[in-house]
Amino acid sequence: MSDCLFCKIVAGSIPSETVYEDEHCRVFRDIQPKAPVHLLMIPKKHIENLDDLKPEDAAVASHMLLTIPRIAKQQGLDDGYRVVTNNGEGGGQEVFHLHFHILGGGALHSL
Repeated sequence: MSDCLFCKIVAGSIPSETVYEDEHCRVFRDIQPKAPVHLLMIPKKHIENLDDLKPEDAAVASHMLLTIPRIAKQQGLDDGYRVVTNNGEGGGQEVFHLHFHILGGGALHSL
């Protein structure tokens, strides 16, 4: 989508501090971190949110979830980390491109 912030990051027209990238996803540092380590993982394919996942997206979704622990380990989050996705406006989603927040590196308060 031409007006999607995260699609522009995938396309390279908006810079990001990328820490991981493969054919399915990109992981980069959040510009407004809520924890010492705050990463965003996005699929390269535009998917608005969890509600928009289709059966044909199963491989990408599975790949992303299976990659998160490896990214967390690379970032030194050996004591644990939190993974969050906001779904829809009422769920606090601000950028309407599916993304997972990976947070850690310090004490995280219980939800």
